[in-house]
Amino acid sequence: MICAALAYTAWGLFPLYFKQLVGVNAMEVVAHRTVWSLVFVAVVLTVLRRWGWLGPVLRSPRLIGTFALSALLLSVNWLTYVWAVQHGHVVDASLGYFINPLVNVALGFLVLRERLRPGQWFAVSLAAAGVLWLTVSAGQLPWIALVLAVSFGFYGLMRKTAPLGALEGLTLETLLLAPVAAVALAVWTWQGSSALVTGTGSQLGWLLLAGPMTAVPLLLFAAGARRITMTLLGLMQYIAPTLQFALGVWLYHEPLSTARLAGFAFIWAALAVYSLEGLWRSRQPKL
Repeated sequence: MICAALAYTAWGLFPLYFKQLVGVNAMEVVAHRTVWSLVFVAVVLTVLRRWGWLGPVLRSPRLIGTFALSALLLSVNWLTYVWAVQHGHVVDASLGYFINPLVNVALGFLVLRERLRPGQWFAVSLAAAGVLWLTVSAGQLPWIALVLAVSFGFYGLMRKTAPLGALEGLTLETLLLAPVAAVALAVWTWQGSSALVTGTGSQLGWLLLAGPMTAVPLLLFAAGARRITMTLLGLMQYIAPTLQFALGVWLYHEPLSTARLAGFAFIWAALAVYSLEGLWRSRQPKL
């Protein structure tokens, strides 16, 4: 349980990290995150001597195609999140990860044809009402939250059926993204606009930390998820967006109007219904 809690806490504190890179273009941050994540996971796999999976995977065009698409979704998610944090939208980002579990339920119904229970229908309806309220009150869609929730929802859906573990999957995704990231970094460096040329020493240090910052929470999560029930894991997933919300409101002083808070209340009510329904169902005797 401690490993999973540490993973979610680390994800919840990510705004503290990305705020250190406000002067670096979000696309460059994602490119560095891709390259240094690949370097870090490659070292981990070498130490663990767990490269045997790569050969069969590279000989499977279908699997490569699946992970190319999941890598694209991951990069969209990363870019949106980094941009949001850098531009003062930490609260919006937290909303995306509050919504995500309910997006997963909706995707299960729409894509996997899973049957929703009445409590799940009610939770999804409450969340939809919350998004509608936020849209009407603000005069625009909460696009940051929706992009984060939907991209991560589809990413999770694809990874759910992929025959690779968390570490191997991240390795393959960053391996597929790394050539594009490396070329982009080379071009920006040649043009003189890259943080590698114009950045401060501290910025370069933070960029180099992108590898372990990405991979370590994932490894902690993978270790923790094997040791606790899915019910507890489902409840613990709210640690990350709760911490992000707290940072956005109390540390970064992002605006939170009464109307906006009402929209969040809809989402929180939906999550309460969803969690309590799942908890109640998990305690029912199996027939």
